[in-house]
Amino acid sequence: MPLSVFSINILSENLLLMVSVLVFIAILLTKIGTRFGMPSLLLFLIIGMAAGADGIGLRFEEHEMAESIGHFAMTIILLAGGLQTSLEETKPVMRQGILLSTVGVLITSLLTGTFIFLATRNMVGEVGATFMGCLLVASVMGSTDSASVFSILRGKKLHLRENLGPMLELESGSNDPMAYLMTIICVQILNSPEKMAQGAFGIMWTGTWILVVQIVIGFIVGLAVGFGAKYILEKVSLPGNSLYSILILSIGFFSNGIASVLYGNGLLSLYITAIIIGNKVDIPNRRDVLKFFDGMTWLMQLLMFLMLGLLARPSMMFQSLPPALMIGVFMLFVARPASVFLTLAPFKDLSAKAKLFTSWVGLKGAGPILFALYPVIAGLEGSDDIFNIVFIITLLSLLTQGMTLSSMAKRLNLSYDEDPEVETFGMEIPEEMGLLRDHTVTEDDLSEGDTLRDLHLPHGIRVMMVRREDKFLVPHGSMKLELGDHLVIIMGESDDDGQ
Repeated sequence: MPLSVFSINILSENLLLMVSVLVFIAILLTKIGTRFGMPSLLLFLIIGMAAGADGIGLRFEEHEMAESIGHFAMTIILLAGGLQTSLEETKPVMRQGILLSTVGVLITSLLTGTFIFLATRNMVGEVGATFMGCLLVASVMGSTDSASVFSILRGKKLHLRENLGPMLELESGSNDPMAYLMTIICVQILNSPEKMAQGAFGIMWTGTWILVVQIVIGFIVGLAVGFGAKYILEKVSLPGNSLYSILILSIGFFSNGIASVLYGNGLLSLYITAIIIGNKVDIPNRRDVLKFFDGMTWLMQLLMFLMLGLLARPSMMFQSLPPALMIGVFMLFVARPASVFLTLAPFKDLSAKAKLFTSWVGLKGAGPILFALYPVIAGLEGSDDIFNIVFIITLLSLLTQGMTLSSMAKRLNLSYDEDPEVETFGMEIPEEMGLLRDHTVTEDDLSEGDTLRDLHLPHGIRVMMVRREDKFLVPHGSMKLELGDHLVIIMGESDDDGQ
């Protein structure tokens, strides 16, 4: 029974009012969640559940609309993630990341599907009647969620040794296509008696062919659109910074759409296009563009998790709780670690601790829940059970893995404190001008005098700005410095002779 005495249709004329209230509450509660180490995405999901049919009574049962909105949100999240992915940092771990996002997903799904078939098939409803149905449940959850990984690793500013950060972001950004394709293949086979009649070999051949075609076409289209975008962005001069952001957004949508039309994987194509633009294009006012996409990412994550929370019916999940917990624990402690250690076995430069931490970053999130909507939309028998199981496992993952990533990294001695980010007061500084550094005035700095001239800065170093509490001061030689003043200095070549 809902907590409210009446139910409200979320798609009524008061839609904007209801959405604004939910978003407002969700943003305010992120402050509380941060204090207790709770991922913001988990809070968004819980708020959506509390506002849904079993909570205050907002009814939202439009699965096809939810899938469309979720796919739209995922394209923007992947686009933003690709723009911020550094090829220089990712190149040393490219093979590891790609293997995890393909072979790793396959191993995780096969192990989990086998476990479901052997241990819990009588507990997962009609879908557990066949191994293909059990594999479908596992495939839906086979990938790590890009929204969750990007949000937690970057939101917590978690700096990892052994180049783990770029590898984990590459894996999460590129493994959705594998899980998506396995999910679609399983749904098509289960809905087609003719394909089921092909036998194991026929099913494997069909699935492998679809997988290869989707990946190859997605990869080629991503490269073509990415380098085409490079040519366009370098030739076109637009009157406003915002137009560059919108142009890049449209290019990402085009890459996704044209790959899908050609029977390729649109998400993979879009991600590759974004990486090329982010690394090969000298984007004017890059910082403003990235800030635009950062804001869009937060908005999409918030709306997507709230929407998926509204779809959930906790009152119908109790019967799915035992199998979901069993499957979730198996994936957490057996399937994911086994897939990571097997996939990364050839890479001896990665320590056992690094592989163990990679196993722990098997975060689930909006991706698996969205994939769980495909069987529902396809009208597959037992699809409601799949959605409930995946939803519970996602909550379990965010509660256990999402809340412990920082502590796990510290316990394994894989995290480190990075130098504070340089404060540039909103200024865009071209790299060729030199390196920016922060410096806080100490007692030693003032030992020979209290003016800026008395610092005797080395040749090629200049103070650009001084911040004193809330005031911003333009520096000059006779300026009197105070203990704790914040200096922004630039180190580069000078046109004087150092005299």
